[in-house]
This record gives sequence, C-alpha cells and structure tokens, in this order.
Amino acid sequence: MAPHDHLTEVARRLGQRLRHDAVRAEDRGADDGADALWPAEEEFSLAGATDWLHSPPLSGADLRGRVVLVDFRTYTCINWLRSLPHVRAWEEAYRDSGLVVVGVHSPEFSFEHDVDNVRRAMRDRSIGHPVAIDNHFAVWRSFRNHFWPARYLVDAGGRLRHHSFGEGGYEEDETVLRQLLGEAGAGDLGPAPAPVDARGIEAPADWDTLRSAETYLGYDRTSGFASSPDVVPDRPQAYTASERLRLGHWSLAGSWTVGAESSSSQEPGGRLTCRFHARDVHLVVAPPAGATVRFRVRLDGRDPGSDHGTDVDSTGSGTVTGPRLYQLLRRRGAVTGGTCEVEFLDPGVAVYALTFG
Repeated sequence: MAPHDHLTEVARRLGQRLRHDAVRAEDRGADDGADALWPAEEEFSLAGATDWLHSPPLSGADLRGRVVLVDFRTYTCINWLRSLPHVRAWEEAYRDSGLVVVGVHSPEFSFEHDVDNVRRAMRDRSIGHPVAIDNHFAVWRSFRNHFWPARYLVDAGGRLRHHSFGEGGYEEDETVLRQLLGEAGAGDLGPAPAPVDARGIEAPADWDTLRSAETYLGYDRTSGFASSPDVVPDRPQAYTASERLRLGHWSLAGSWTVGAESSSSQEPGGRLTCRFHARDVHLVVAPPAGATVRFRVRLDGRDPGSDHGTDVDSTGSGTVTGPRLYQLLRRRGAVTGGTCEVEFLDPGVAVYALTFG
C-alpha cells in the first residue's frame, strides 16, 4: 500500500470510531467555533442541563473531592454503545475508590430530545449513574466538545485532566483514571485493566473488514441515494429501487417522504436497500406514535439465517417497537460485500441512519 493510501485508510478508520457534530454548529454557539481549544485546567459546568436522570442536579462543587468521568453520548450512536462496556467496567471497578460517572446526553436526532426515550434507553443498557439531559447543548459547549462519544476525566480538585474521543484509547483512559484516584488518596485499586464484558450490540466492530461508513437517510446529510427519481424533498413520492447498487449506496422502493432528518414510508411494503461491506448492519428507526411496525430483513435476497442481528430472527423478522438503533445483521462467516434489504410490512416508519460494525 502506498504511503498516501495508507494515510487514507487510517483516516477512514478513525472516522468510523466517532461521530462528529459538524451538522450541529448552529447549536454550539458562536463562541465555540472550529478553532476552539479544549479548556484544560478549567472547571467544567453542568449548569446548562435541562433535566437529570437518577440524580438531583449536580454541579462541580457537588462533585469536588471525587474523581469524575464525564461521558458524552447520544443513545442511538453505535460508537457510544460500543464504548459503554469500558465505562461500565470502570464504574464497577473504581466506584468504591472514589470514581463518579456522569453521563451527558446531548441528542442527535429529534426523538432523542424526549426524556422518556432517553430514560428507557438508559434502563435498557442497565445504566444507573447520573445522566444530565443536555437538550440545548449547553454542557456540550462548556466542554468545547465536538464528538459522540467523548470522555473527560476531572480530578478531585475539579480540574479537567484528560479527554478522549470516539472508540479506542481505553488503556490510556484507565491509566489516567487510576492516577487521579491515587492522587485523591485511594488505596489499593486492584489489578488493571478492569474486566470488560462487551457482547451483543456493544461488542467491538470488526475493524479489519469494515468498509462501510455511516449513512444518513434524510436529505440534509445523505449521500449515495440511488432510487429513481432523485430525492423529492418533503412530499410523498413513489420511488423505484436501483437494480444494482454500488458499495455505500442506498435506495428506497414504494411511497416515501424524504425529509431533512429521515425518510418515512407512506404505505405497507416500503423497502430500504443498501450495499455494504461489514460484519454488522444497524438501522436507527422510529415507529409512528403509539404503534409498532413489523419488518423483514434479507441478505443478498435470502433470509439471514445464522447471520441475523440481535433484533431479528433467523427468518429476518423483527418489530420496531420504539425509536432506537436496531441490529439487523451480524455475519458469522467470512465478511464480503453484501446487499441488505429491509421491507416494512406496516406504514409510517421513519428511518434515520444506517451504521456498520
């Protein structure tokens, strides 16, 4: 591989390990531009949170004397979900030594502003630590943050001492965490690293075979749309799927409304198809209010069998019961290019993004 090709491959892999918030520049405010510096040695602020889960409102003063891990998240982000087992392991291993984990939920999609949806997602992931609801991105701005996930370590004196973005960097995170606990007077911290239990949707990606990037399914941020006609924004349209898709391209079939953030089916039988190269395929999807939507997944025109994801069975059948990320496929054998087709048997579903692992 030529040096330029090697650098391109490294950049591609790094980009798949985190989600940048460039689309949210308008939410961060004029004082948080692209050249903003991380505020080393400054006191963090949680004051802008609009609500809290599992705790009364917390401030830096409330947490003084404890080592704090601040974990920025949005609950449908596959990168955050795959980083969660490490955060969970550290919380379990070091809670009694003075560690406090504070989640900050800064929403990406509109349904992630709903506190009940966030509460349900935290419960489903067995999360009991305090979570700040950051619907206005005020906490995000106070940390000059730009990524999901992002982890910030604050020492017992209230100073920001370390940060890491995206998936990976866990060994360094834990090393600094143990250092800060030692500085705060913690005794025996036990062996490192803390044991991590990552399974199901939280299992690490297969980085060696991952060739597909996240694909948004609303016109504001999408690319690779291959249906006929081209996107007709914000009104119902009958689309015809492409007969052959190139890697990274996607198509709709049936009557759909393509909106800025998502695409919504208008009748039963609407189909979403993508060409991908990855072990895992996930879909961020929401049902209509008060309803569920049945769907069926096919891999290369067949039932997925043993390659089914956690949210479908071997025949490819599944049900959208709430707005979240669903794992459609997890391939057990050799990973090659494939075509994933999702047929929605009921109307009204909204599809937001395809992610891979």
